[in-house]
Amino acid sequence: MKVAFLGLGIMGRPMAANLAKKGHEVAVWNRTPKQVEGARAAATPAEAAQGAEVVWMCVSDTVAVEQVLFGENGVEDSLREGMIVVDSSTISPARTLEFAKRVRGHGADYVDAPITGSKIGAEAGQLIFMVGGAEPTLERIRPLFEAMGKAVKRMGDTGKGQATKISMNLMIALIFEGFAEALTLATKQGVHAENFVELIGMTMVKSGVVDYKAPFVLKNDYSPNFPLRLMYKDIRLMLEAAKDARVKLPALRTVEEIYEVASEEGLDDLDYAATLTLLQKWAGLEVKGGVPA
Repeated sequence: MKVAFLGLGIMGRPMAANLAKKGHEVAVWNRTPKQVEGARAAATPAEAAQGAEVVWMCVSDTVAVEQVLFGENGVEDSLREGMIVVDSSTISPARTLEFAKRVRGHGADYVDAPITGSKIGAEAGQLIFMVGGAEPTLERIRPLFEAMGKAVKRMGDTGKGQATKISMNLMIALIFEGFAEALTLATKQGVHAENFVELIGMTMVKSGVVDYKAPFVLKNDYSPNFPLRLMYKDIRLMLEAAKDARVKLPALRTVEEIYEVASEEGLDDLDYAATLTLLQKWAGLEVKGGVPA
């Protein structure tokens, strides 16, 4: 298929590369020009989308999606009957509905397909897509999903993919915060961090989030698999959606405060797991070789 892939960040670049490896004709665009082996680089989103069957986006936030679609030299200039626009960014569910309506006004269709699987999953083509959109449209682009991921779950109509993703990320944020606080308390009391993590894996509190993050934090490695600034952005999306739905999220409100301080401390471009360093700092723990002492 002819695909325009827009956004070549931590997730987008390997996704586009996997499409090209599977034989799809891929044109790519990124705000800061980047190359993808087997793909043609375009100067603007409109140029990338020209003649494409599918436009696939993976950018940082709601504003970026709006700009890519409808800004100067945006995709809207190249939309035509029968095209499909797919968004794998994590953005506002409410704004997703607005964008879809505008895209459909040009005779194209719109699918929200945010992802989970982190950087490693993107590179290995093992992402999981949570999708909002019409079933016939999803079937048309199934080969693209299969080139980049291991599973596709339709969550309902347009917007439901984004609603699912921010709810999933809510769990991730809270689970990691619980782990970070527990690890800090245990180590402050003299429990060896690696022993504590090993025990977690034997019990009912075992978690995929902890399994993935613990090896990094024990090495004091906060290189960004999921940058803190993006999780902070997602937390604000969660709270915005909760306000619209009249849902109270008291635990998330507390976690938001941690992220606010982390951002002020200059941790935005580290992995979101770096919130642990704040707890360690406040507890007076010194970290040596990734293990608090």
